[in-house]
Amino acid sequence: MTTNSLVQKIWSFCDTLRDDGLGYNDYLEQLTYLLFLKMADENSSKYNLPSVCDWKSLLNNKGGTLQDQYERILRTLAESGGMLKKIFSGAQNKIHDSAKLKKLISLIDEENWTSTQTDIKGEIYESLLQKNAENSGAGQYFTPRAVIKTMVECIQPTPEETISDPSCGTGGFFLGALEYLNSLPRLTAKQKRIIRFDTFQGWEIETSTARLCLMNLYLHGIGDLKKTPDIHVTDSLKASIDRKVNIVLANPPFGKSSSDVPTTDEKQADKEGYFLRKDFWVTTSNKQLAFLQHIVNMLREDGRAAIVLPDNVLFEGGAGEVIRRELLKRVNLHTILRLPTGIFYAQGVKSNVLFFENRKQTKNPNTKVVWVYDYRTNIRHTPKKSPLRFEHLNDFVKCYNPSNINKRKETWSTKNPEGRWKKYSYEDILSRDKTSLDIFWLKDDSLIDLDNLPEPDALILEIIDNIESALVNFKTIRDSIN
Repeated sequence: MTTNSLVQKIWSFCDTLRDDGLGYNDYLEQLTYLLFLKMADENSSKYNLPSVCDWKSLLNNKGGTLQDQYERILRTLAESGGMLKKIFSGAQNKIHDSAKLKKLISLIDEENWTSTQTDIKGEIYESLLQKNAENSGAGQYFTPRAVIKTMVECIQPTPEETISDPSCGTGGFFLGALEYLNSLPRLTAKQKRIIRFDTFQGWEIETSTARLCLMNLYLHGIGDLKKTPDIHVTDSLKASIDRKVNIVLANPPFGKSSSDVPTTDEKQADKEGYFLRKDFWVTTSNKQLAFLQHIVNMLREDGRAAIVLPDNVLFEGGAGEVIRRELLKRVNLHTILRLPTGIFYAQGVKSNVLFFENRKQTKNPNTKVVWVYDYRTNIRHTPKKSPLRFEHLNDFVKCYNPSNINKRKETWSTKNPEGRWKKYSYEDILSRDKTSLDIFWLKDDSLIDLDNLPEPDALILEIIDNIESALVNFKTIRDSIN
């Protein structure tokens, strides 16, 4: 059975469970538990779980006996320590209809989940996570895999480097980096061990999401039952930076102000709703601006980052302008990729990828030139009918020139005004109102060519995107004022 058909088969059963009030996140969580138990049964010598976790008896039980055994299994695994404790801590059975629980167990039992390579069963699990993003309203947090692959291809991690994500969600950036690392030729046994146990470090504020991240990583061969990936269940903005890292790949949460505001003022930090961050440049309630400061502080002197950020971070005044000026001084902000609308499952999201390198602080700004690639103007994608694929961003990767970013050539010129790759000097940026990094130069065809308009449904989707994007920005401004 193909991956897509298997995913559809298992996912379709969610509609049955929704009648009992089980949400998408709850269903995926229960799948996590049961998939693990099935895989343990297929490879019992590797897992060696307590006897109560026997899959065959779970498969043969029914009614109240099935419910009792499943709940005992979850309690036992939560008390087992190591990775088992991290995955199953606080786990509960939320499928209270015994017949439906048995049906789901039977569906999972029909497949052999360890008979294929790790990346195949990991791909199945990733597809389920994507289905969850499509249907649960968490679409703006599920970074399109084409964007992740593009970011990783440009950053080009090496086997000895540490990779961090301060808002790791279900681990999408880690898996993108892992795929790249595993494709490298001639990895040594030592390098493979470093990748498996010491490369990845993440923070996730939601316990259930962190649980999915751990299982996702495990299905892709990261960690084992004794040594778990370094995933912290906490707000990373409040966590101390114990070690600097080589690489940060991240998509901080969009459209929300922090419930607790990081401040540089010690007196203000004593007030309710604030916490002290002496290493920040300015106090702000805008969560994305806070994460941007945090990520710069996470990096080693030679560290590099690729971050997905919404448009308002590029043009917002006040703290936003202060942070952009400081960013240009502290790091080499060498590249901005303007992403198209319609690539997230949540509408109205206008985003960009910022690429930068941390540098030693001097009197002179570390940013000399900012290269901008506009893959938004006159570009239209939708998550289902016209999804963004990695091939769409091939030209950007070529222009980015990962092998030597100091040797780049503009595709824009006076002779080619439609070129999407253009550079701006540090002085050019400073001369812009509020040091805005929201840079575009291409003409929008839909505004000037009335005889060649897009299809009506594409126009309607674009209008919806613009309205919802404006609402997101207005909410951010409101939260900042409050």
